[in-house]
Amino acid sequence: MLSDEIRHSTVVVIDDITASLRLLESSVRAIGVQRIMAFNDSAAGLAWLQQNDWDLLLLDVDMPTPNGFDILRSLSDREHNRMVVMVSALSDRESRCTSLKLGANDFISKPLDLPELLLRVRNQLQLSWASKQLKTERETLERKVLERTEQLNASYQSVICSLSRAAQYKDDETGQHIIRIGESAALIAAALGQPAEWVERIRLAAPMHDVGKIGIPDHILLKPGTLTDLERKIMQRHTQIGHAILRDGEESPLLEMAAEIALYHHERWDGTGYPQGLKGEQIPLSARVVALCDVYDALRSPRPYKEPWSKERAQAYIREQAGLYFDPALVDVLSGMFQQIEDMQGSLADPLPQTASVAAAQDHAGSVVDALSQRRRARF
Repeated sequence: MLSDEIRHSTVVVIDDITASLRLLESSVRAIGVQRIMAFNDSAAGLAWLQQNDWDLLLLDVDMPTPNGFDILRSLSDREHNRMVVMVSALSDRESRCTSLKLGANDFISKPLDLPELLLRVRNQLQLSWASKQLKTERETLERKVLERTEQLNASYQSVICSLSRAAQYKDDETGQHIIRIGESAALIAAALGQPAEWVERIRLAAPMHDVGKIGIPDHILLKPGTLTDLERKIMQRHTQIGHAILRDGEESPLLEMAAEIALYHHERWDGTGYPQGLKGEQIPLSARVVALCDVYDALRSPRPYKEPWSKERAQAYIREQAGLYFDPALVDVLSGMFQQIEDMQGSLADPLPQTASVAAAQDHAGSVVDALSQRRRARF
């Protein structure tokens, strides 16, 4: 270690015997350390250690309360670059082992061998300096990784927004609808106690659930009447198409979740969904959450071809479908936050529909669920 690092180190000495304290202080000063804090009052020394920055502590063991062991316990959460060397006349094996168990970096017995003491002090200061350098380098790398991650997330978000807008042109969904799906999915995820990163990820990924409709022919996607069996099978391919679009060659948790949601958001809790007929918790949590949010928002939203369901009717339908269409545990969570979801939907409401369609007439003649199944295909 360079002499500059020695000179700028801070060494603390705590020993209740004045002669030992002065000997340790003068010995450390002899190797070039300029900043030395010496305490024969162990309580005062501990208070200083807890409030200031330091590099090395030379600590006596046998002192009035707090003794050396007490001080070690109080410093158990210190940073790794803060080194502690026990200096004690208690040279028995138990004292040494106790010191090391409590976090001491070294143990020197009294009476002191000054050349050995100085070598050990120098070694511990070298370790302290190296540890600080590693910490600085680690923080620099972490900052660079964070910056790069933020750049990648911004890129992924840009891709998601672009694909979402493209999907809107292929379907009757509004931009507000897909935003609401992301917001409501995030609210449910937070209520489930998911980590903040997961909550934000599903907020960004959920709007991509139907991006695969880009690959569905318009004569099927926009057909006003009932689909044939073949047309329905083609429509259902939008889940695989969305998964293929979003599946990332590089590791991206955001796009991985978006692809997962796109593939599985039409699976049903009872196993009657598609494309794989998964059942219960075989369906990824992200897809279960988005399926619930998507259906509730569709029921509550006005469209050119239907009027919105009342919140009472929509909420009753969601509860009826617990254990059939939806994860019953998620339905319980949503039931406790319907008003929160309603408030969010109100703040992100769609513009009023201006035109009607064939499905609108069907909706007025029958149930909204039937109208939605004819027009939106993949919802119910």
